[in-house]
Amino acid sequence: MQTLKSEIAATAAALVVEEGLEYGPAKRRALKQMALPARTELPGNDMLEDAVREYIALFCADTQPAELLALRELALVWMQRLPQFRPYLGGAVWHGTATRLSDIYIQLFCDDPKSAEIALIDHNVDYEPRTVTGFTGEQVEALSLRSLCRPLNETVGVHLMVYDHDDLRGALRPDAKGRSPRGDLAAVQKLLSTSLGV
Repeated sequence: MQTLKSEIAATAAALVVEEGLEYGPAKRRALKQMALPARTELPGNDMLEDAVREYIALFCADTQPAELLALRELALVWMQRLPQFRPYLGGAVWHGTATRLSDIYIQLFCDDPKSAEIALIDHNVDYEPRTVTGFTGEQVEALSLRSLCRPLNETVGVHLMVYDHDDLRGALRPDAKGRSPRGDLAAVQKLLSTSLGV
């Protein structure tokens, strides 16, 4: 059973890296590609993340570090534009598994949930409001926009997920691997200075 899960994870990892799929859709597509029943037990996200890291090391080691750096720099720009909403970077860009096809996920912890939307309107930012599943499984509002990443010459999806200020405490608990699941402005700046060798 573990071998089958590993094979599903490896197939899904290729879809994550090569097509920019999120973990859930990648796992479901992997089942179809492998002609497995829809009820087949799927690998967990930690197992898939490990498979993504392996895939990147094998097939993208020459390009991925520069792509990740460019995405982290763009994430920092957006975080610096919205400091009043306590921005935290999460997802693949934070964890280091992002490629040029990855979107940027920034969580905002607001005193007033509508204030972030008003800030985007005030700055003439074109965005699309959506509802997505948050980090505790509940539905949260996301303000999705497209932003040019000059070093990659790509337009990247930036998703600002709007949380209540009180959600911040639970957001900082370490994940199953003992890592911080997201980072604030200072943490992202530190990541960037480390990768630039500053």
